[in-house]
Formats: sequence, structure tokens, C-alpha cells
Amino acid sequence: MARVGLTADRLVRAGADLADEVGFDQVTVSALARRFDVKVASLYSHVRSSQDLKTRIALLALEELADRAADALAGRAGKDALTALANVYRDYAREHPGRYAAAQLRLDPATAAASAGVRHARMTRAILRGYDLAEPDQTHAVRLLGSVFHGYVTLELGGGFSHSAPDTQETWSRTLDALDALLRNWPAP
Repeated sequence: MARVGLTADRLVRAGADLADEVGFDQVTVSALARRFDVKVASLYSHVRSSQDLKTRIALLALEELADRAADALAGRAGKDALTALANVYRDYAREHPGRYAAAQLRLDPATAAASAGVRHARMTRAILRGYDLAEPDQTHAVRLLGSVFHGYVTLELGGGFSHSAPDTQETWSRTLDALDALLRNWPAP
């Protein structure tokens, strides 16, 4: 019988908190059981495995990010929207490094299609409509933005920019200026 008060949602949220504290790679059903001071077996009525737990954390993180992005993008267009979206990702990664790592988890196609990842793609494409990009350039631009945002955030969180000037905020702002200029002047095929 499951311990009173334990639910799948509560376990996933606790797993997400654990990911932020110790890193997403360290999240397991065993680690979560220790957090609740219960036997591992008692959690299996709520989550099937550590992989299932990690997938659920990834889905939570994608949902949280999509909600933040939707709020930040409301009423914005062009560079203002691009900057707002970029800052959502960067701020979320700084506040929730484990959850941010979880959002990068490779999901099976059916799970990915049903996830908030679809909302992320739609919001990014909505921003790109302001730059008048058609397919396939829009897909190329979505991939470029994801690569730049994720690459920068990952390097920054890992301390990759901490040993030199200028300040990382200045570089971030200049990077977003450069992306805006590139999107406004997208090269012809």
C-alpha cells in the first residue's frame, strides 16, 4: 500500500527539486525514496522506474518553461519577443539548473508530440513570423535559436565565461543583437 500523501505529482515535483539541488543525472527512484524516508518499492505504485521519473520531470520542466515563455511573449514582437524568449530560457536555467537539464531529455516521439515542447516550437515560430521567414528557413532558424540559447546557457552555467571580461550579460545582449540582425537579414539559399 502506498504511503499516505505520496502521489505521482508530488514525487515528480520533489524529483524536480532534487534535480535542481544535485543535478538531473543524480535523480533516481532510490534517491527520491531516501528523501521521503520510504522504501523504494513504495514509490513504484506512482512511477515505473527512474527513467519514468526523469521523463515526468522533463515534461514538468517543459510545461513550466512554456508557461513562462507564453507570459513573457504576450504582446511582444520582433526583437522584443526574441529577447523575452531568450531571457526566459536563461533565467529558468539559472533558477532551476536540474529542471533545465531535464527539459533537454530526449523523449520518444509520441511523448514529445504530446509535450509542451510543441508549444515551445509554436512560440518560436510565431516570433519568426515577425522576421518574415518561410519554410524551410523557419525550421533552420528555430534550430539556430535553440542551439544558441542552449549553448550559451550551458557554457555560462558550467563557468565557461567566468574567467574573462566582458561581463556575461554584455555578451548575452550582444548575442541577441546579432541574432536579431541575422534574422532580419536571413541569407538566401
